[in-house]
Amino acid sequence: MRTWDLGYEQTQALMEVPDAGSPVYVYDAAAIRGRCVQYDWAMRVGDQVCKNYFAVKALPNPEILEIAREQGMGFDCSSPPEITLVQRAGAEGEQMIFTSNNTADGEFDAAVGAHAMINFDDLSLVERFVGQNRPTLPIAFCRSNPGYIEFEGVNEDIIGKPSEAKFGMPDPQIVEAYRLLKGSGVERFGLHTMLLSNELDHKNHLAIARHMFELAGKIKKFVGIDMEMINLGGGFGVAYRPEQEDFDIESYGAELSELYADMGMDKLGSPQVITENGRWVTADAGFLLAQVINRKDTHKTFVGVDATMADFMRPGMYGAYHHITVLSDRPDFDPEDTETVNVAGSLCENNDQFAIDRELPKTQEGDIMVIHTTGAHGRAMGFNYNGKLRAGEVLINDAGDEAPRLIRRKETVDDLFATLVPSDDE
Repeated sequence: MRTWDLGYEQTQALMEVPDAGSPVYVYDAAAIRGRCVQYDWAMRVGDQVCKNYFAVKALPNPEILEIAREQGMGFDCSSPPEITLVQRAGAEGEQMIFTSNNTADGEFDAAVGAHAMINFDDLSLVERFVGQNRPTLPIAFCRSNPGYIEFEGVNEDIIGKPSEAKFGMPDPQIVEAYRLLKGSGVERFGLHTMLLSNELDHKNHLAIARHMFELAGKIKKFVGIDMEMINLGGGFGVAYRPEQEDFDIESYGAELSELYADMGMDKLGSPQVITENGRWVTADAGFLLAQVINRKDTHKTFVGVDATMADFMRPGMYGAYHHITVLSDRPDFDPEDTETVNVAGSLCENNDQFAIDRELPKTQEGDIMVIHTTGAHGRAMGFNYNGKLRAGEVLINDAGDEAPRLIRRKETVDDLFATLVPSDDE
């Protein structure tokens, strides 16, 4: 877990960037680039470098996507607007994988029009797509869900147990899907799965790789095709708590390379191994800055901040832990003088709380709270309940640009009215 290393005055200056305000998301460009370099060094299988297709849903800001593209990453898109976002960041064609579920024809039209690789979630979608005599795809993927795979102590709150998740196909259906695609004229194939989310134990990710390499062999046996790419999904975990160890990508990469060789993937066409991590790339590079605006002592002590679950919903939605640092310019502020508090926003929902029974330094109005590890699934999951205006985004430590840079302004009230259609008498 990266710690916030800026003082109160520097932090306050970030909150005073024009059109940013408080609360505001701050992203460290150098940290994001560092993650990309770390991936390239660690993720090597034989003589090939693996490739990560950044999950756009984690942080869908074109400025961030452009950094990922410059570092050689592709993009995992789950909707036509996400395709548009990465195109505006400079990506094209096979730099994009379109992965969706319960997909409408118009969404497939957008992916085909962008010449993206398409990942099919369901046999029925393959049947419909093939039956419409669409143009031949550059590369067709199908998403595997084996129903059961043995993991050790994983967090299933986000993606669910494989046997209960809505995603992917069991082995018999995926074999049939590839038969249909091959019969339709598709000549290049990939294989996909996504079974873990925010998993720190690299051994569990290796279990996924073993399943996928075995499945590629079965598909070759029954359909007679080699996979050009095998997408092991995302889910590399990040250390949200100070006491946690970060995901050991170096050990994972080394052991993945050994597994690839041991399972004879060279006999299956030596497919390129790819992944679709988003959180691992950007989460630790992001922080949400908020200001203390109230204290309430009732049955418990509540510290009220100007951010709400509408800005950042992971704690309220998942009960997720996010570390908090308190900054103050008060002469009497003592970070060692602590109390147990709940940190809450102002929504009309009781789960609008960022921390429950957390030991934090005693605060007063005007102090700043830094919520850590919010660079993924943070601003992206924001909403406008209670008419709340979503936070702005600021980029720091960008190459050749020492000054902080606003990359998304804070919403205004006018934005809430922008999509309304006035009646004839207005």
